[in-house]
Amino acid sequence: WEELMAYKKKVVNPMHTVLEGMFQKAGMPVYHAHGALVDAHMIQAGDERITAETIVIGTGEHPRKLAIPGSEHIHDSRDFLDLDQFPARIAFIGAGIISMEFASIAAKLGAETAVIQHDQRILGMYPKKYVDRVVQKMEQEGVTFLLDHDVAEVRKAGDAYQLVFADGEALETDYVLGATGREANVEGLGLEALGIACSSRGIEVDDHMRTSVPNIYASGDCVAKRIPKLTPTATFESNYIAAQILGLSDAPISYPAIPNLVFTLPRISQVGVTLDEAEKHPELWRTETVEYGKRLLFEAKNEMDAEFTFVFSKETGLLEGAAFFGEDAGIWADLAALVISQKMSGLALSQLIFTFPTESQGMLSLLIPLLPLK
Repeated sequence: WEELMAYKKKVVNPMHTVLEGMFQKAGMPVYHAHGALVDAHMIQAGDERITAETIVIGTGEHPRKLAIPGSEHIHDSRDFLDLDQFPARIAFIGAGIISMEFASIAAKLGAETAVIQHDQRILGMYPKKYVDRVVQKMEQEGVTFLLDHDVAEVRKAGDAYQLVFADGEALETDYVLGATGREANVEGLGLEALGIACSSRGIEVDDHMRTSVPNIYASGDCVAKRIPKLTPTATFESNYIAAQILGLSDAPISYPAIPNLVFTLPRISQVGVTLDEAEKHPELWRTETVEYGKRLLFEAKNEMDAEFTFVFSKETGLLEGAAFFGEDAGIWADLAALVISQKMSGLALSQLIFTFPTESQGMLSLLIPLLPLK
């Protein structure tokens, strides 16, 4: 853990300085101050007032804290990634992406690890059949899953902590990480005074990423939206807004198929139409499961249980969604996103040449026969 943190600090800590240097080189001054809207064209940044024709809000989100006694003992993901020494025992409140990724790490480090979830659903946005496999692997590594457990209080107990559940039971641990959701950073920005609608979900925007004040845009995690709040989607939105400001396009925003990935060990990814949606509407979608590891063990890097599930349109036969289980799940989802967005047929894919033998070529070689020729 100490080596990992040293590497993280070496790579991540200088990043803001590098970015700031890039901004300044491009003629973009950086103000280190809290910013708030004064009017549609002015921002108060500390003691300075900045005017602009166009304003873009990109304030992101912050972790939601449980409103329970002892919440001051609950850490968030940033605290976790600044730990100098890893605790012998650690408890995660919530069973979403952050908790499951960090619990995977904790298990590998040999810590006594518990994941606590208020209901039965772990990694709710991902296919249950692949989540169940990850959970099984983590349980084999000693992770305890306490489902249908509500944390009512966190108590200090000497050098340790007690998590007290609603039913009166308790769990002792050395470190508590809360990951029960995130809320948009919208407080103190002067939004209400300008009539810009917002909530803990984020800032309301139209199909051009504009707030109710037409020259003020919002981008990234601070936007109220249904699509996944990811770094790539924030980048996509910011590029779109830049094109709008520069007059390069006036079309409404249109998102392509968006791949998303959870860095558990092993990983799960998905893109496009979900397996849950396909199962609910079998009249619209056809699914095909491919046992990748068993069919192409070399390309799967000896990962025998690596697997894909593809979702095809019954009307066109084209790929419209996919889910992946395995260490290369991110690469596979990216390729599937390209095939979906470009509406590629089997013939179109077969006319491309890929490196061999690789994880990408292996996946596509198994996908092509399942697609219509044209």
